[in-house]
Amino acid sequence: MFHSNRISILALITLIKMLKKTPIIPFILTTSLFALWGFANDITNPLVKAFGTIFNQSQTISTFVQVAFYGGYCLMAIPAAIFIKKYSYKKGLLIGLALYGLGCLAFIPAAQLGVFQVFLVAYFIMTCGLSFLETSANPYILAMGEEETSTQRLNLAQAFNPIGSITGAYIATNFILGKMNKMGTQERGELSATDFDAVKMADLEIVKGPYVIIGLVLIIMFVLFLIYKMPEYKEADTSKGLDIKGTFQRLMKNGRYKEGVIAQAFYVGAQIAMWTFIVQYGTEVYMNLGMIEAEAVEKSSGIQIYALVLFAASRFVFTFLMKFMKPGFLLMVLATLAIVLLLPVIFVGGEIGMYCIVGVSGCMSLMFPTIYGIALKGVGDDAKLGAAGLVAAIGGGALLPLVQASIIDNASVNLSFIVPLVCFIVVVFYGRRAYTTHA
Repeated sequence: MFHSNRISILALITLIKMLKKTPIIPFILTTSLFALWGFANDITNPLVKAFGTIFNQSQTISTFVQVAFYGGYCLMAIPAAIFIKKYSYKKGLLIGLALYGLGCLAFIPAAQLGVFQVFLVAYFIMTCGLSFLETSANPYILAMGEEETSTQRLNLAQAFNPIGSITGAYIATNFILGKMNKMGTQERGELSATDFDAVKMADLEIVKGPYVIIGLVLIIMFVLFLIYKMPEYKEADTSKGLDIKGTFQRLMKNGRYKEGVIAQAFYVGAQIAMWTFIVQYGTEVYMNLGMIEAEAVEKSSGIQIYALVLFAASRFVFTFLMKFMKPGFLLMVLATLAIVLLLPVIFVGGEIGMYCIVGVSGCMSLMFPTIYGIALKGVGDDAKLGAAGLVAAIGGGALLPLVQASIIDNASVNLSFIVPLVCFIVVVFYGRRAYTTHA
């Protein structure tokens, strides 16, 4: 009991130091956004498989959901950074909430038309908004307090991202996949055109529902941010203005930042691949054990929730451990462990492979915010545009899952997990350089 109380007191002291000089209500409001974009990410991941079934199309085509989703992040990151550099973090957050909500509500006409490409447009609009939110919120959190605790503060805020992720995955499993027609891909392919279209339109109505609800939530959040007076963090040297060329020249001379963008692209690619294709992997595993396709898909999506719970729990643990360990060293160790866990996924398969995929989620828990914090350390006034490069790196989530989907269509699900394995090798190298060369 004494030991447990001592740990609680140490954690409280760490929290107080971390939030020293931090405006609490703006911090809480901004932190809530991390859960909202986590929701968007992980309600979407299982739908790659769902859209494949609904439209009876290949995994490669269905993975264009992720291309549209993370492509929006990538393409809007630089414009978002220019906007918040010229105006403010608060205005960037308001634009982000508006676009995110508009994209969610665009699922209404998308479901009525029943055209896959219209859903892609809706996802793209959503993630243009998410790009504004992340480009604004991450450096805003870093600015809310002392620089020496900025990485810990960002890790704390990012710890709420998995709460949204778990909620999104739960809704995808129980209120979308669980309510869709139970016919599998082969059975749907045997339907007449009229019957197939009827089943498709009914399933798309189910897909639409949660997005419309979150769109209404975003309207409420927009109003809250609009009426509350948020702190402004002005650049120390206002003479720099919008010196975009000078800013990027300085950033490109910063090895820690430049390598961080590369590492972030590979990490995000790995994360999205792991959480997208756990459903395809599990579907194959459980169908081999005798389940019908619809049940196997639902069970696999449910297991993804356990992966996200482990991800969330590990984030809190590793945020505390970063008080005693160098972030770069911990990053390297966890990326190495992720590589080890992926070997059974590729070469053993079955339920053992599924357990290892879940284990990798624990290893991934602190990678994004830690790479982000390390890369932006010491960039000063260049943080707004520097953050844009790191958000643009989320484009790795658009391209690398597409490579993995192609391997699934042309080889096997097991072999496709070589893609995230290579990504984690890149993260290992960055973690090592972060605590040696860039220390």
